[in-house]
Amino acid sequence: MATSKTSPEVLLIAPHSGDEWLEVTPGERFMIRTSAAETAGAYTMIEIFAQPGNGIPMHIHQNEDEHFIVLEGTLHIAVGDKAVNVGAGRAVSVGKGVPHAWSNVSDAEVRMLVLFSPGHIEEMFREIAVRKDDIAAILERFGCLIVGPPLAEGLATFHSPRSR
Repeated sequence: MATSKTSPEVLLIAPHSGDEWLEVTPGERFMIRTSAAETAGAYTMIEIFAQPGNGIPMHIHQNEDEHFIVLEGTLHIAVGDKAVNVGAGRAVSVGKGVPHAWSNVSDAEVRMLVLFSPGHIEEMFREIAVRKDDIAAILERFGCLIVGPPLAEGLATFHSPRSR
């Protein structure tokens, strides 16, 4: 049986002229590094910087798997009923429909890349950053549901932001 060899396509994504850092809450900023439009919907990648005391409450994504790649600092993450600290150079994957939350409970900033597959969730982040609508309604429109509290008391989240 003959097989044909095809060379894989390489997708090079140039920096966007409109790249900007957006803020979820004071102390947590993000930039969309790769949009779903650039990957034919395969994935969306965002970069997040989270200062100490920031985090996201327990939630699920009904449409995407989520992959966290920690570049700097230590991320505290709960997936289902298990919680771990994930240091720089490590990664965690969360399947769609699985409850998870993350926080920065350390004294140093956390920097991470977060990949959503398939893509198309970046608009949710943009809308939350400008807060033109009720956040719960924004999340629900994108298949993201809050199902529990943050991982630690007093964390700044989009539900309880830190004051400027």
